[in-house]
Amino acid sequence: MAHDYLIIGAGPAGLQLGASLQRSGHDYVVLERGTAPGAFFTRFPRHRRLISINKVHTGYEDPELRLRMDWNSLLSDDPGLLFTRFSERYFPHADEFVRYLSAFAAATGVQVRYGTDVVRIGRDGDGFTVTDRDGHSWRGRRLVMATGVSRLYVPPIPGIETAERYDTFETDPDSFTDQRVLVIGKGNSGFETAESLMERAAVIHVAGPHSIRMAWQSHYVGHLRAINNTFLDSYQLKSQNAVLDGTVEGIERREAGGYRVVFRYARTVEALRELFYDRVIVCTGFRFDASAFDDDCRPALVIDGRFPEQTPAYESVNVPDLYFAGTLTQQRDFKKSTNGFIHGFRYSVRALHRILAARHHGEPWPAEEIGSDPEAISDAVVGRVNRSSALWQQFGVLGDVVTVTGGTALYQPEVPVAYVAGGGLGPARHRFVVTLEYGEGHDSVDPFDISVPRVAENDAEHAYDASYLHPVVRYYRDGAPAGVHHLAENLENEWDLPAVHRRPLAVFAKECLADAG
Repeated sequence: MAHDYLIIGAGPAGLQLGASLQRSGHDYVVLERGTAPGAFFTRFPRHRRLISINKVHTGYEDPELRLRMDWNSLLSDDPGLLFTRFSERYFPHADEFVRYLSAFAAATGVQVRYGTDVVRIGRDGDGFTVTDRDGHSWRGRRLVMATGVSRLYVPPIPGIETAERYDTFETDPDSFTDQRVLVIGKGNSGFETAESLMERAAVIHVAGPHSIRMAWQSHYVGHLRAINNTFLDSYQLKSQNAVLDGTVEGIERREAGGYRVVFRYARTVEALRELFYDRVIVCTGFRFDASAFDDDCRPALVIDGRFPEQTPAYESVNVPDLYFAGTLTQQRDFKKSTNGFIHGFRYSVRALHRILAARHHGEPWPAEEIGSDPEAISDAVVGRVNRSSALWQQFGVLGDVVTVTGGTALYQPEVPVAYVAGGGLGPARHRFVVTLEYGEGHDSVDPFDISVPRVAENDAEHAYDASYLHPVVRYYRDGAPAGVHHLAENLENEWDLPAVHRRPLAVFAKECLADAG
């Protein structure tokens, strides 16, 4: 007998979706290669410190507001299943997160089959067949891949197979004493590795073809985090370390020991440069592993073959009923928002659960009926943007939707904006979509440069030019964009001043509905 849903992977995304399906009484099973949840986090990050913040003491009483500062908890109705109950460290140890996932799985009753190493995925007219390494098979009408990006991405560099890899290299700093080390990759794993070796290695170079993007400037938490950039100080303050901008053209293992590396600089006209190292470590990120899929149901891949291409409903663009959950959904907002991270994808997984419920079980998106007058709409929007964690974390990606029909208005929370635009909620004469967003060009301005002018807080007249996170309300008439309103930014993220936030929004709503006739 086929299950309604097969979920591959019992990491945070698989557990989040499994818990939702368990609570709603749908038929599913989670298949997990490891012997316990969160096997990925038993190995990664290699140096065991997470860069997802865990702010226990926020001063907030509202649990929804506390989730804005909690980047590790999964969603449930049980306050005992918050990660803040498992660790008080701001940047927790990965082992603490593994312990948390096991507790979450046990408490929510998620149906997981551990020790199930999936080696083949096939598809026929009745759904999917999944086969494990021991020859056992499972059938499901729909398949959800929640495996994360489990394979190291290895760029096509001649000789790179002779180098050490982030996923397997010996992390003990003592083994690098007085050695020259090249780290290939300018992301967090590369700088995490470089930082761990600074006290022992003689020289460390971190190399890559792209400019370093700082998370505090881009607001993309996958860019280089401050916790991993002490290395930049050592470079700019002349302490034997360096960042090399350019491409590694070749790696050669020398008979006498060490490596000869051919490097091409990106910012000079210098010819190819030979550089010599004792160790070379490849830290170039991860990618989705699609090797188990049969050819006739292998999902299309994008972004250098690293991620499955998806519709706004997190479904494969070429394989119907194949869905994705967790960090794989960052293909939808790659290097722009937070689908690649737990504090973001816990909400996209909840959205996926609602999409599946609507598509396959006739369950409408959760909604609340509110007054259809402009003041009631303004009050509902202001109330939500001032406490929602989903809109806060998934800025520009998830939005609340207000649909006005006749004398009634329906408020639907946390809908993927692209899903709305693609008709996922059906047609509507009048529809408002509410998001939190940074201003245009926010990622190209140094936020610490006081010579750069910026809009004052609570400046309703110039709210459109705000650069910091603030609410944006867009109006659609018969599906077409017909208006946009920005609420003025505020230092404390409190967008509820009557003259600054509430009344201007009510006026905007009144004008939109009046113009429509």
